Amino acid sequence: GAAPAALAAAGSGHASWGGGAALSAAATNPLTASPESVAHSPDGAAASLRVAFAGTPAFAAQALEAIGRAGFPVVLVLTQPDRPAGRGLQPQPSAVKQLAQSRGWTVVQPRGLRLDGRWAEDAAVAQAALQSARPDVLVVAAYGLLLPRWVLTLPRLGCLNIHASLLPRWRGAAPIQRAIEAGDESTGITLMLMDEGLDTGDIVAAQALPIGAQETAGQLHDRLAALGAQLVVRALRAAAQGQPWPRRPQPADGVIYAHKIDKAEALLDWTQPAVVLARRVRAFNPVPGAATRLQGAPLKVWTAHAVAHPDAGAAPGTVVGADDGGIRVQTGEGVLVLTEVQRAGGRRLPAAVFLRGSPLPVGTRLGVGA
Repeated sequence: GAAPAALAAAGSGHASWGGGAALSAAATNPLTASPESVAHSPDGAAASLRVAFAGTPAFAAQALEAIGRAGFPVVLVLTQPDRPAGRGLQPQPSAVKQLAQSRGWTVVQPRGLRLDGRWAEDAAVAQAALQSARPDVLVVAAYGLLLPRWVLTLPRLGCLNIHASLLPRWRGAAPIQRAIEAGDESTGITLMLMDEGLDTGDIVAAQALPIGAQETAGQLHDRLAALGAQLVVRALRAAAQGQPWPRRPQPADGVIYAHKIDKAEALLDWTQPAVVLARRVRAFNPVPGAATRLQGAPLKVWTAHAVAHPDAGAAPGTVVGADDGGIRVQTGEGVLVLTEVQRAGGRRLPAAVFLRGSPLPVGTRLGVGA
């Protein structure tokens, strides 16, 4: 999980721009200015760069907000169609659509972008909108649709993707969760010029971020979203001032894929080591939420930690202790201490509060068949 040496050290405050060009250290230079000053100080050059944006969830909305705040004209926004959500399953606009509408930016929501595909009519509408918008660059962040060649080649500067890992590690759909699940000590943001492969394009910038020992996917997501917004504004500011982006091919070594999270993965396998299960609880918080079964009903596990524990001879999934410190469960190796849990239809509760209403005697079994 360590970042390649070419990347900036975690917490340094500067991206690794590579390319070898001697850059002025002046504070006005967008490649060397602090990310905070870049994200919050509009300048005249920004108005000259026409930016289109493609993204869907909150991760993407934070970048779009920063781009608009920095003074770039947002000429078109692509986002996924409204999806049913909430108890009433009413169609809900994406976080990106809500932001774009509040700013008066034009929104297009194609179901697909292939001109010869199932949603060819949607794709033609999106193509006409993009051609009319004449973007210099299309910024892409967690959009959710593959971009065919006609999209990739339309903007003058190409399509700049904000990816939540240090590529080529964790290409694909779930880089934040997979990094935590694997026990990586750091991750980061990569800005990449997109090609037709899955997260295979040339790297423009990358910055590492350490992963906290108890950090959840939700917490890491928020820190990476903020970093991604800072880095993309810095890159756009450079382009607006006529500075070409450095680009370097991704290394052939270290490629690994962050496959989409399957809900079935959320079910804790008590035969696994406690340290592995603790990472999985953090990786799946808040979505989809790690779970087990208690007395035949699902029980969500929101926070937990592993402890080395002498093997008491209990079978994996057996409660070996339960008090205000948590619910201690035997695993394949060590004990997992559950500290925040939730019954179906109930509230998230600290283990101490949960146990007052639902005592768990030593020997209680959790898991499949329990």
